[in-house]
Amino acid sequence: MKEIEAFVDSVYQNVGGNKKEIQELKDEMKGHLLEAVHELKLEGKSEQEAIEISIERFGGEKEMRSIVGQLFKAQKVFAKRVLHIALTFFVLTTVVCGVLWALDQVDMKENDAVAEIIIGAEKKVGILEGKETVSEDAKEEIDTLVQNKNQILNLKIYKMSDVEKVSETGTISYHLDEATPVYQIGKSPTDEKKWMLIDLGYMNDTEWYVQIESKKLFAFVPFISLIGFAIYATLFTIWATINAYHHKRLNVGWVIVFAFLNVVGYLIYFLVGKKIPSETIS
Repeated sequence: MKEIEAFVDSVYQNVGGNKKEIQELKDEMKGHLLEAVHELKLEGKSEQEAIEISIERFGGEKEMRSIVGQLFKAQKVFAKRVLHIALTFFVLTTVVCGVLWALDQVDMKENDAVAEIIIGAEKKVGILEGKETVSEDAKEEIDTLVQNKNQILNLKIYKMSDVEKVSETGTISYHLDEATPVYQIGKSPTDEKKWMLIDLGYMNDTEWYVQIESKKLFAFVPFISLIGFAIYATLFTIWATINAYHHKRLNVGWVIVFAFLNVVGYLIYFLVGKKIPSETIS
């Protein structure tokens, strides 16, 4: 029936998307209309009357065109939003991890500078260099030096003679647990907090050993990256699955490929999709 075909074609004339999927939907709509026409003819209606009534009951050309267009548009918009959100999580997670790493580098340089000022460096005389004890003036200088360093939770100063142990074989080892610091700023953290700390040891040749327990922002990176990249991977898999569904190529195998190989998996899917038509033509 040409009028039925013309109606169906008009409904889908401005719809973009997978041609095979659109044709299947057109055939399905045409089948429903033809079935309705057949039932109306059995009720005594003429063919023309049956066609007009069937189209009217279906919603009319303008209304159906609008509904179908909005449906396809909504599907595309949803898929794009899923992809955009996935990429946003990927970028944000990468940026946050990078910022935490950069902040840690700044803190480590500050810690190195603090230790150098206390015990000295190659071209710098330290507060304690050449001294046998930590004087009150030295303590005041060290306190002032550390007070604005928020990342330093605990600083301990040992005499090298108290921590350095030489074995019978001549091997030197350091036993901080067995030694008592001659001066300490801050308190030792509890075991629950030690996962986010880093122990840094500094020494000069013969006199002093400085231990700094510092906050390690990079300790949060595994948690942030796990959550962020997991959300990204899940959303990317959903987007890739929607695309595969629209291309009529969705199966469990592709979903697994998308989930485990991510962008690489979708690239494989894309290349396989391009290869199939060329093999069919040849």
